[in-house]
Amino acid sequence: MATLSDTASLGILTRLQEAINDHDLDGFTACFAERYRAEIPAHPQRSFGGSEQVRRNWAQILGSVAGMHATLRGSIAAGRFTWGEWLWTGTRVDGAAFAMAGVTILEIDDESGQIVSSRFYMEPVETSSGDVTADVGRVTGRKATTR
Repeated sequence: MATLSDTASLGILTRLQEAINDHDLDGFTACFAERYRAEIPAHPQRSFGGSEQVRRNWAQILGSVAGMHATLRGSIAAGRFTWGEWLWTGTRVDGAAFAMAGVTILEIDDESGQIVSSRFYMEPVETSSGDVTADVGRVTGRKATTR
């Protein structure tokens, strides 16, 4: 059985980026297999399955974020797995800035070339959550201390 080349695996990221930037819901959804499964490790209750849920999610995003733009900051492929570092920007319907950054790890089906699973590490970009000392205190449950 033939396996995808790294070049073919990376091509899925290009197709996703183009579909987002063109606001092409059909083109975006076509990248996902019907049996697709999304795992969101930092938020396990948000994990889901199926390309129809992908369509519903992205119909809402593309319909609610004006000027939605995807920047692929870096990528690497290893067989069926493709990592992409993203920055997504635009303007929400309430006028607030939309910005998400992070990494997606995609598993690509050898035969169809579609995404069959992903681990999704995209998060909203926070500009007012404090510095690293405050974050360490928040994560550990201890009052932040400085030297």
